[in-house]
Amino acid sequence: MSRVYNPDSAGKERNQLTRSIVLALRELMKQQGTDDLTRDLAAYVALALDDVNGTIEASVSAWEKRGYWVKADKFRLEWEWTSGYSRTLSEALKKEDWATVAMTSAKIAQKFNKITVPERNRLGTPWVGSWKRLMEAK
Repeated sequence: MSRVYNPDSAGKERNQLTRSIVLALRELMKQQGTDDLTRDLAAYVALALDDVNGTIEASVSAWEKRGYWVKADKFRLEWEWTSGYSRTLSEALKKEDWATVAMTSAKIAQKFNKITVPERNRLGTPWVGSWKRLMEAK
């Protein structure tokens, strides 16, 4: 019997999420004021970072089964910032603290500076309705 191949792995989901975060950050940096689009963009970044954090354990569990403890711990340390920035961004959005949102967004952009997203991409606009989802998650 052949191996079962999962095309929707945690790594693939993480790559797609990070690219969409970079795209959302680009759009967020272009915004002049605070409107519904700005709220959606910032909320999407917070929610997507939380989703990225959720994919870490799925990737690490496979390595731990094989005894690659050091690799697993190193990977966890490499991505541990996602939960903190997600929480900070969510709290700042709920308080309407746009200075903190801007500062945190800049820090997130620095973390993702090596990720490239072409101008003509297939990601679309995944951030539509994110503000509402964030407020419902209270």
